[in-house]
Amino acid sequence: MVITPQESAPQESAPQERAEAASDREVRVARAFVRLADTLVADFDVAEFLHMLTEQCVELLDSTAAGVVLVDRWSVPHVTASSSQEAELLELFAVQADDGPCIDCVRSQTPVSCPDLREATTRWPRFTAAAHECGFRSAHALPLRLREHAVGAITLLNTQPGDLSQDVLQLGQALADVATIGILQQRAIKHADQLSGQLQTALGSRIVIEQAKGILAVWGEIPLDVAFSRLRGYARAHHHRLTDLAHAVTTGVADRAAILAHRAR
Repeated sequence: MVITPQESAPQESAPQERAEAASDREVRVARAFVRLADTLVADFDVAEFLHMLTEQCVELLDSTAAGVVLVDRWSVPHVTASSSQEAELLELFAVQADDGPCIDCVRSQTPVSCPDLREATTRWPRFTAAAHECGFRSAHALPLRLREHAVGAITLLNTQPGDLSQDVLQLGQALADVATIGILQQRAIKHADQLSGQLQTALGSRIVIEQAKGILAVWGEIPLDVAFSRLRGYARAHHHRLTDLAHAVTTGVADRAAILAHRAR
C-alpha cells in the first residue's frame, strides 16, 4: 500500500500539536503564578484572591473542583473559597464533622492524598459518605504553610478515582506556597498578629458573600452557583471589589436586577 503525503500529514503534525499544547500549558502556569503573586495592590480583595486560587487549581491540576480552608487565630478551620457548590458543601461538612483530608492536612502540615475514597471509609467514615453524595471519588489536600506553620489547606477533588502525578502535586504545592506568601505579605504584613486579622477578614468576607449569594438566588429564583457567577462577573466587569458588592447586595444598595442580568463573557 502506498501512503500519500495527505495520509501521512496527521502523523507528522502530532509532535507539533503536542509541543503547542505543552507551550500553552506553560504559558497558563506562568500566568497563574503572576496572578497569585500580584497581591501588593491597594484594592487587594482576599475573597476574590482565594476564589481565583481554586479556579487555577481546577484548570492546571487535573481536578474537578477545589476548596480552600483557612484557620483562624484559635486554629479553628473555616471554608473560605470553593470552585463549585458541591465542593463547598463537602468542605463545610468536613469542617463541621472534623473529618477528612483537609482536616488531617491542616493538622499534620503535610500533603494528604486519597486516590480512592471508597478505600478510606475507616479513616474518614463521615467524609467519605458525604463525598459519595456529592459525587467525588478522590481527594488530595495540600497545605497552605509558612515555614513550620500551616494557615490552611487546598483540597483537590475529582469525580473519578485515581492518583495525581508527582508533577501535578508539585505544581499544586508550588501554587499553594505562592498563595500563602501572597496572603501574608498583603499590605506589607510585618507582625505575626496581623496574620490573624487577615484571616479574620477572609472569613468575614465569605459570610457577606454567602449572604449575597442567597439573596440573589432567592430574588432571581436561580441556583446558588449561578447567583455567585453573576455576582462575581458583575464585580469584575464594573471593577468593584467582590466583598464590597456583596455588602451592597445585602444592604439593598446594589442594583440586583442588573447583577442578575449580567452574563459572564
